[in-house]
Amino acid sequence: MREAFGATFTGPEGYLNTPAYGLPPRVTVDAVERVHRGWAAGTVTGADFDADIAAGREAFARIAGVPVASVTMGASVAALLGPVASCLNDGARVLVPEGEFTSVSFPFAAHHGRDVTVTEVPLDRLVEAAPDHDVVAVSTVQSADGARVDLAALRAATEGSDTIVILDATQQLGWLSLDLAWADVVVSSTYKWLLSPTGIAWAAYSDRLLDRIVPHHANRYAGGAPWDTTYGLPLRLTDDARRFDISPAWFPVVGAAASLTWIASLDIDAVTAHCLGLADRARTALGLPPGASPIVSISIEHAAIRLQEAGLRASVRQGAARVGFALYNTEDDLDRVVEALNA
Repeated sequence: MREAFGATFTGPEGYLNTPAYGLPPRVTVDAVERVHRGWAAGTVTGADFDADIAAGREAFARIAGVPVASVTMGASVAALLGPVASCLNDGARVLVPEGEFTSVSFPFAAHHGRDVTVTEVPLDRLVEAAPDHDVVAVSTVQSADGARVDLAALRAATEGSDTIVILDATQQLGWLSLDLAWADVVVSSTYKWLLSPTGIAWAAYSDRLLDRIVPHHANRYAGGAPWDTTYGLPLRLTDDARRFDISPAWFPVVGAAASLTWIASLDIDAVTAHCLGLADRARTALGLPPGASPIVSISIEHAAIRLQEAGLRASVRQGAARVGFALYNTEDDLDRVVEALNA
């Protein structure tokens, strides 16, 4: 049990695996448990979840800094990028950084039969190469090592052009506030730094994409009033991004609404300072290069095994141990990492 930013967390001590999945605050656990009890009792109805869908959408818009009318609800990053990939012209040229999370690159690579090409370049060359491509797709914070793309430079390189810019903010939202509203797509899963259950993701589509994307998954929620569009034609779709909504996973959306509403109420600059402060002190103590994210990639020999033996939860990515210092991590977590790896 620990307190952080006014919330209670019941997760294990030494949990440093937020880049894989975040731990929920108690308010989120309680919300999900309530709906599970209602399910068991047979007292829940589909309409009971409408308020959670609206609250999650509004909170995501605040956290990402995008208009709420541009936000659509999905199940994963890849599922939300699939319709974007489908709307590209045959022969489109897509640029991604080397080692990008495949939920960002695979939806475009799958269109190779239409001569859509996906080119990888080192992250530090992405901005330079961007103007020569029709689409640039990149995680604002890289999953494997926490490296950050130069968003200001990417915006300057593509502004006023036809290049579509897609930003996956999954490893950013929840600990860092950046200006993302200029991009054509801002997409994020919510089960990492947004501390929600799996099964819910959100995306914001720009005005210039809204009329190009086909709502392949159109369903009763795409009409904006799902209980009025349950049966029969004609097709009734909203004018905003809700027309791309999937039929939601009911229980995860309850958890997502609780976590996102809480995170949207926080002073994110204070969260940033907390997370980066711990990560920076870890890098200094371990003799690692400076970094600009709470994700720390550790190439020290047998690092993952030593962390595990010390009872710390971490991951291995691209051959290195990966830890993430989230808002619920403490100086004690930091000390245990340093002790385990400097022993």
